[in-house]
Amino acid sequence: MVSFKLAAIKILREAKEPLHYEEITKRALENNMIETSGATPESTMNAQIAVDIKSKKGESPFVRVKPGYFGLNPNFTEKEEKEEEKEEEVKEAEIQENISTQYVGKAGEHRVVSELLFRGFNASIMGVDEGIDIVATKERSLYNIQVKTSNENKFNYYVFDLRISSFEKYNRNNTFYVFVLKGEKVNFLILPYFEIQKNVDQKNILVVNKSTRYRINIRIRDGKLYLGNKENEMSYFMNNWELVK
Repeated sequence: MVSFKLAAIKILREAKEPLHYEEITKRALENNMIETSGATPESTMNAQIAVDIKSKKGESPFVRVKPGYFGLNPNFTEKEEKEEEKEEEVKEAEIQENISTQYVGKAGEHRVVSELLFRGFNASIMGVDEGIDIVATKERSLYNIQVKTSNENKFNYYVFDLRISSFEKYNRNNTFYVFVLKGEKVNFLILPYFEIQKNVDQKNILVVNKSTRYRINIRIRDGKLYLGNKENEMSYFMNNWELVK
């Protein structure tokens, strides 16, 4: 499957003549090039080609020869078509990576809920994430828990981003941050909110994305956990669920 735009490019190049957008759509569907759940894919095709011509003008792959009929821009080369294909592949990879990240994140939340339940907490995942993923109670105390999950990267680091606005919204004693470290085994870094703030002040946690996010780099080496740099050992907080109290 490809985008409507790339399907139109390929069909017009093969046709070697202008076609009505309905015919372009028909051929794209017959050749299983596009996927759509809409009732009027021909309208989508027309709109996407028209928008591309309007926005890119002479640099668009398409030209309008008469109302409803489009041809391939004679200046649009097969090399440029290959570049379009590569761009689509990159976009699709980004989409798949985002989907994968969502699964990993949700799995991390369930893993943390499981750990809390085993320790006598009544814990549940929030239906809407506004900065808190899990609400837990124990002995009449309420705890807000934000969960971040990451796989170990090729540099043997775990990298997390935390929205500063969310952190500031829940900046209180009953807020905890659980970082799920998914390597050869799963470990948890459990930090009360004030430990996050302390490490920000000490510049062990960086401010990035135009001061909208905190960047948290974690590494486990020889059984010890380091946050931000090799001098800042935080092993005390690794797998220490007793901190949630």
